[in-house]
Amino acid sequence: MEMPPPDAGVIARRVQIAAALRRLMASPAAVIEAEPARRAYESDGLTAYRQPPLVAVLPSTVAEVAAVLRYCNEHQIKVVPRGAGTSLSGGALPLADGVLLGMAKFNKIVAIDYANRCAVVQPGVTNLAISQAVEAEGFYYAPDPSSQIACTIGGNVAENSGGVHCLKYGLTTNNLLGVEFVTIDGEVVRIGGRHFDSEGYDLLGIVTGSEGLLGVVTEVTVRLLKKPPTARAVLVGFARTEDAGDCVAAIIGAGIIPGGMEMMDRPAIHAAEAFVGAGYPLDVEALLIVELDGAAVEVDHLLGVVERLSRDNRAVSLKVSENEAQRLSFWAGRKAAFPAVGRISPDYYCMDGTIPRGRLGEVLREISALSQRHGLRVANVFHAGDGNLHPLILYDANEPGEIERAEEFGADILKLCVEVGGVLTGEHGVGVEKRDLMGTMFDETDLAQQQRLKCAFDPDGLLNPGKVFPELHRCAELGRLHVHHGALPHPDLPRF
Repeated sequence: MEMPPPDAGVIARRVQIAAALRRLMASPAAVIEAEPARRAYESDGLTAYRQPPLVAVLPSTVAEVAAVLRYCNEHQIKVVPRGAGTSLSGGALPLADGVLLGMAKFNKIVAIDYANRCAVVQPGVTNLAISQAVEAEGFYYAPDPSSQIACTIGGNVAENSGGVHCLKYGLTTNNLLGVEFVTIDGEVVRIGGRHFDSEGYDLLGIVTGSEGLLGVVTEVTVRLLKKPPTARAVLVGFARTEDAGDCVAAIIGAGIIPGGMEMMDRPAIHAAEAFVGAGYPLDVEALLIVELDGAAVEVDHLLGVVERLSRDNRAVSLKVSENEAQRLSFWAGRKAAFPAVGRISPDYYCMDGTIPRGRLGEVLREISALSQRHGLRVANVFHAGDGNLHPLILYDANEPGEIERAEEFGADILKLCVEVGGVLTGEHGVGVEKRDLMGTMFDETDLAQQQRLKCAFDPDGLLNPGKVFPELHRCAELGRLHVHHGALPHPDLPRF
């Protein structure tokens, strides 16, 4: 779908804003105004929605970020922060009348402090790069999203990302010590630092997962962990997905907290094995990957317990990693599941919802029924230990009506998650994808209270507008927490 040509007023405004932003940048090339170049920022990982920004700007210093935000605040210009653009919820979708603030140049590791077991990094550093920088000293950064080779720590903070090891070691919020944060009026604020905890209100918890609605993170202090002396993974195959779900519950119920516990169904298993060759069994309906870490004697004992629980829950195959290369191979298949599924379908829609672990079997049965109802295939991969589902809905965007059916299917899955006592998201955020489903989980009072917090940080609604909240109110209507107020309009979302 071709975008309609801009009118003269839009062109004039773009030229005016671009000229003003160039005066704030050390390099004029940091401001992107030309149409072909702006297209590079028109979408994030939720590619069903695309919209080039009015202007894109790529600052290199905190002073430049502050200057851009101050200028946009003074002139009432909307701003959409962007990291690597790997968000799967449309969190970095630009606005036709807004500035896209790209943080890709903030890609340096500022300091590594082994004595305090932390690292200070800029938000454009990739997740994996942190672990690679400290691995020689036996440390690592625990949260490891499947996109860790590409996703950046700033985006991880925005979405509170998790990963396959979040069951034992926590999400991003559990592994942060501090951030440097620039408000919409250009004020640079530091929250936390190189110490275990901060006094007062948990502002770090508020910023983590705030999806760019409260400010722009320019520096992050992360917790480093010592690598466990031993880590081994076991592949457990089941003839029924319900048995795999029961096994998950049995392992957790036995008091075992694995380093990671992931589940894949038959379509995901076959796609990943064909792509990576991880050694997955192909004659099973569901596969659990359970990793146990710690002292060697502890790991050996727990492996025995997990094997017994697996057999008790009707496992039909079981393979334990014999060396580190094989352990990494087991995980390589799981972490490559998303691109692997891309080889068996022209397009896929990646969902993200969380349910109580005890409802896994029931929810998987209902997802299968929904697949039949909507006439679309689905491959399931998810963090079984904490109930974070990632169904991949397969469709072809070139077939009329399929993208709409995929979105309806996805909405039904998310509603199901809430119905069984779960939540709309585990780590991908709300963005525009789940915005209009927020009412299934929160009532008007809940949403109004959340918006009051938004008003305290961004009273004129200039930061990432149109995301998260389905129906927005003027800050004055909510009983403002700040002296300013303003409207927060929804963006127009063209579909491609």
